[in-house]
Amino acid sequence: MKAISNEVGITNTIIIHAPLSLVWHAWTISERVSQWFAPETIIEAKEDGAYELYFVPGNRTGMNTKGCKIIKMVDQEELQFSWKGPDPFEEVMNKGEELTSVKVNLVAIDEGTTNVIVEHTGFKNEDRWAEAIKWHQMAWSGVLSSLKSALEKGEGELCCQPN
Repeated sequence: MKAISNEVGITNTIIIHAPLSLVWHAWTISERVSQWFAPETIIEAKEDGAYELYFVPGNRTGMNTKGCKIIKMVDQEELQFSWKGPDPFEEVMNKGEELTSVKVNLVAIDEGTTNVIVEHTGFKNEDRWAEAIKWHQMAWSGVLSSLKSALEKGEGELCCQPN
């Protein structure tokens, strides 16, 4: 008998012309994450450490991943953290123990090039999740473009900022 999964995942991949160590630091050091992902961050680079992104400066109640934690961390190889969706999807995907998770894998292609694979899993295959899935597909593409721009040109443009 085969188990039927009721979960949906999103996978995005991008090649960045930067050494693996720099790409790793871009994901694991608060000051670096705030250059390309969210303007305010609290990142404790250890398992069970905070991985909190605040998308509206000064706002600690909305549009953030407050309470999210690093689930797994393998130095310069894998980073996995829990995730909260933006406020419009709060009722669908930000419930206690049922958070989605993001896994970032880094693979050195050569000493100056890194392949970044982001897998966001835990979405439910239900109608009420459809917009959240669609939004995150767009958002991760923008996030990785911002990371690439920040590392290759020094011009990270923060993705998915409210207008």
